[in-house]
Amino acid sequence: MQQKLAAFERLLTIMDELREQCPWDRKQTFQSLRNLTIEETYELADAILAEDLTDIKEEIGDLMLHMVFYAKLGDEQGAFDIADALNAVCDKLIKRHPHIYGDVKVRDEEDVKKNWEQLKLQEGKKSVLAGVPQSLPAMIKAYRMQEKTKQVGFEWDNADQVWEKVQEELHELRETLDENADPLHREEEFGDVLFSLINYARFIGVDPESALERVNRKFKRRFEYIEANAPRDLREMTLAEMDQLWEKAKTTE
Repeated sequence: MQQKLAAFERLLTIMDELREQCPWDRKQTFQSLRNLTIEETYELADAILAEDLTDIKEEIGDLMLHMVFYAKLGDEQGAFDIADALNAVCDKLIKRHPHIYGDVKVRDEEDVKKNWEQLKLQEGKKSVLAGVPQSLPAMIKAYRMQEKTKQVGFEWDNADQVWEKVQEELHELRETLDENADPLHREEEFGDVLFSLINYARFIGVDPESALERVNRKFKRRFEYIEANAPRDLREMTLAEMDQLWEKAKTTE
C-alpha cells in the first residue's frame, strides 16, 4: 500500500511542477483537455479489446494523469481538489453498497444493480436514465439504457420474446423499402431494428459494441489482405475475384 501511495504522491508532485513550469501544461483548461481525455479513453478501450496488459497499464497511467490534471485545475479555481474528488467517490461507494457497509441483504449481482438504481433515485435523480451521458456512442447508450430500465422491471421475460420483437421490427423496416416511403420513417424503423438487436444481444450475453468492433477489425484484416495480394488495381477486378482473395484471407486466420 505504501508503494502505491508513494507513486500517487509522485504523480501529484509532477503535476504541480508541470503546471508551474511547462508552457503547454500552463495553457490547459477543462475544455482543452476534454477531447484529449476522450482519445485516451478510446486508447484504453482498444488495449482492453486486444487484451494487451502492457498497453492497458500504460493507458491507465495516461488517464490517471488526466484525472489529476482536472483536479489540479479545480484546486486552482478553489472549487475542489483531488482529495475532495476521491472522498466524494468513496462516500458514494459506501452509501451505494449497503450490503457491504450496512445491513441490507442481497442474493446476487442483479439485486446489487437494482439497489444501486433505487439509491440513485433517492439521492434526487429524476429518472433511472439520468446517469446515461448524452454523448455516449449510440450503441453503448442503447445498451446502458436497456440495462438501467431493467432494474425497475421494464424488461422482457426471455430471449425468445426479444427475438420475436427483432423479427417484427425487420418486417416493419421492409415495409418502408417502397420508393415512396418517407426517408425519416425508414431511418426510424432501421433504428428500431438496431435497438431490438442490441436488446437481444444483452439477453444472450453478448456485448454488442465489442462484437461489432471485433467484426470491424476482422473485416479490416481481410480487406487489407485483398489489397496486399491483388494482382492488379482493385477497380479493375471483379467482385468474384476479390471474393476469392477474401476466402484466402479467412484461411490465414
